[in-house]
Formats: sequence, structure tokens, C-alpha cells
Amino acid sequence: MRLALLAAFALAFALPARAQQTDAERFRSLPPEKQQELRGRQQELKSLSPEDRAQLRKNLERLDSMPAADREAVLRNYQRFQQMTPDERQEILRRWQEFRNLPPEKRAELRQQLRRVMESDPAVRRQLLENMRRWERMTPEEREEIRQRFREQRQQRREERQERREDREDRRRERRQDRKGQ
Repeated sequence: MRLALLAAFALAFALPARAQQTDAERFRSLPPEKQQELRGRQQELKSLSPEDRAQLRKNLERLDSMPAADREAVLRNYQRFQQMTPDERQEILRRWQEFRNLPPEKRAELRQQLRRVMESDPAVRRQLLENMRRWERMTPEEREEIRQRFREQRQQRREERQERREDREDRRRERRQDRKGQ
């Protein structure tokens, strides 16, 4: 069903927007294989439930109301999605559904993290993405080992910060004592 919704986005962009041609003329000017593809997508759209069609209309209205740059980004993402293998698309859709099932606060946090990754230096971004791919390949035991190592390092940094604070406080006390002694 999600694939059908995404297909509708493609349908919205599949035909060139030429005001002087009717939809039928544009359709007839397409190559036969593209016409067949669009007929298949039309059948998919017809098979949607009224609720799904309403959701699709809502999504298309939202797309139409976006600034041109955002709309272009959606189109580029959709085109990349279409170029994926069926298995990759299924994985993306599965992860999207997992994301949608998260609490709103967690989704907001993940969006913010993604924004930071996407706005980072390209070399840093490549490293982050590679780390994410490595994480995905790890077994649960390996992940837990990494988490434990991270917790230990974080605790060690906290202890070191606390030591530095204590050292600074000790030096301040010594300076105050020195000033009182003069």
C-alpha cells in the first residue's frame, strides 16, 4: 500500500506540466512502455481504499503547498527510492513504519540528529554513515560490548572532569589562604 502511495507521487511528476496540452494528449505522446506503466499505476490507485485515497490526496496537497526547493528534494528522494531494489525499498518502508510508531519526542530527537548529520562536513558525514553501517552489521552482543565500552569511557570522562573541578577548587582555596596569610 505504501508503494502505491509513493507511485502516486511519481504519477504526479511523470507527466510534463505543459499548459497547452491536455492530459490525454500528453499520455498519447508517451512511449508505449511508459503508458503501460501509468495504466498499471492507475489500477493500483483505483484499488486503494477511500481512506488511502484521501490520505494520498492530503499528501499531494501537502506536496503542492511546499516551497519549490522542498518539493524538488522530495522528488529526488522519490527517484532514489525508485532506483532501489525491491528488497531495499521494503527495508526502507519497514524502517519508516518503525519510525512512525515511535513517540513524537523520539521522532523529533531523531530528526534533529539526522539534521546535524546532514549539515555536517562531508568527511564527517561519511564517517558517521559508515559507523552506522558497521553498527547495523554488528551482532547484539557486539553492540552491547560497544555500549558498555562507551558507558565506561563516559564515566571515566566524568571522573576526570570531577577531578579537574576539585583541583581548581583546591587551587582557589590555596590562593584564598595565601591572601589571608599575607
